[in-house]
This record gives sequence, structure tokens and C-alpha cells, in this order.
Amino acid sequence: MDQGNCPKAVEIVEVGPRDGLQNEAYLVSTADKIALVERAIDYGARRIEVTSFVNPRRVPQMADAEAVVAGLPQRADVTYIGLALNMRGAERAIAAGLDEVGAVCVSTDSFAMRNQGQSCAESVDVARDIVALAKASGRSASVTIAAAFGCPFEGDVPAEHIVGMAVRAAENGAREIALADTIGVATPAQVSRLVRMVRAAIAPTPVRVHFHNTRNTGIANVWAAVSGGVSIVDASLGGLGGCPFAPGASGNVPTEDVLYMLERSGIWTGLTIDRALAASAWLGGVMGKSLPAMLGRAGMFPGNAATVGVKAG
Repeated sequence: MDQGNCPKAVEIVEVGPRDGLQNEAYLVSTADKIALVERAIDYGARRIEVTSFVNPRRVPQMADAEAVVAGLPQRADVTYIGLALNMRGAERAIAAGLDEVGAVCVSTDSFAMRNQGQSCAESVDVARDIVALAKASGRSASVTIAAAFGCPFEGDVPAEHIVGMAVRAAENGAREIALADTIGVATPAQVSRLVRMVRAAIAPTPVRVHFHNTRNTGIANVWAAVSGGVSIVDASLGGLGGCPFAPGASGNVPTEDVLYMLERSGIWTGLTIDRALAASAWLGGVMGKSLPAMLGRAGMFPGNAATVGVKAG
């Protein structure tokens, strides 16, 4: 396997409590959401997207955002992230006491209007305003470009358009710019090209990636991004996830499957695979169904302990 420009370590941002649950019909209790975060901390996650501050009528699963945040363990070594699509949501996230606000801009007008009632350009402006608000409040903020690899309504999105969005979104101090394959259409070659272009355009601001496994290319796309030098990857425990406003979008890349690939490739993550597997089994019980992740079904490679890999020197 070509190691390319792989970093020695990759930070996993656990998005299961938010993106993993938001599209699920079964309403998970506040207590179980908090327990999911606690289990993520136990297996080593130190940046966790815990909820979103959105209209509960549109995303009922996130109606208890403030209650979830209020119940989180107080940890100086953990960054809790709350997603916000507008300034009202960002104000709620900051008032709730979150460490980081995740803003979102959308690559096309069609999807942006369905997702947050804004045009593409307006969504970039709002994301920039959210970053400014978060920084003024002593918080950090990142910006995700949704549908960066393709739109469910308009199809292919020119790479140059995404680069332009990334440059504008990064201008006022975003912690990082995340490229999201919201509907799972990306391929490794496309990922390599876009990552290379965006990294060059916004350096030194880091690039983060967020992949869905809708067409079974998610793990390959993670490797393409990491091979291109990306060192921050979103993943969702068990492979749950989806977007309420993107028809056919299915689960995120599973945390445990990403860990297996990276650790076996000699890339340190700081997460413990056997604890992630145990947490995934617990989550499947909460949801009352088998989860999409493959590692829990296949098991670890014989003779290899399911533990944290040795950090590269």
C-alpha cells in the first residue's frame, strides 16, 4: 500500500453522537447519548461532535441538545463540538458551554436551500460569521463544506468551486476546513485531487475529511486523503449516519474500521480498538439492530491484539 505523504499520526473526530444519530428514526434517550460520549472518551476520542443546535421540528433527534451538553463529563482534555447551521444555533452552542462550534456551508444552491434555507454563497457568509462569533467568545470553530464531492440535486461540483469556498471560509481563522462527502459519491482519485488542491490553497489551515460509505468507497477515500497528508478524519462509531436532507445518504465511515486500517498501516490514532468494538456492540444494543461496521462482524486479524498502535517516533 502506497504510504504517500501519510502523517505519522491521525486525529479521529468522533461524530457518532451527532451525525451518527441525527437520521435515525429511533429517538435515543438523552442518557444514552451522554453514555455514548462517555464510551467514546473511554476508547480514546478527544474531539467529539456531541450534538447539533438545529430546529427540532426538522431534526427531532437533536431536540435535547442543551440537556446532552449539560450532562457531559467535565474533561479538560476533551473538546466537545456542537454543529450550528445559523447564528442562532451558534449562540445556543456557545451559551451551552461547548468548546467548539462546527459551522457548515454547502456546495450548491439546491442543497443549501434544503439543508439550511440559504444559497451556497450565503452559507459561506454565515459560516464565516459563526467562526467570528465563536472566536470572540473564546471558542474555536471549524467549517465543513457539505457535498464537496457531489450534490444529490445538481450532480458533480467543480473542484475549483470547492477550492474557492475553502479559501473564503478559512480567511477569518477557522480551526480547519472539512471536506464532506455528504452523499458518499467520492472516489479515491477525486479525493486525492481535491485534497491536494484545497491543502495548497488554504495552508497553513488544516484540511479535515468526512466520508460516507454509501457506495462502499468510504474507507478507500479515507486512505486517499491520509496518503495526501490529511491528519484529521471524522468517523462514526458503528458506521451510523446520514443526512435528513440528502436522499439516499447512508452511514459514515465506521470508527472501528478506520482505526483498524490506520493502526495496521502504522499510523497512530491514540484510540483503543477493543474498547471501540465494545462500545459499538453496546450502541447496536441501544439501537436494536446490527450496525454497518465490518470489524465487529469479522473480528481482529488473528494474533493481533485489538489495542492502540505504537506511536511512531
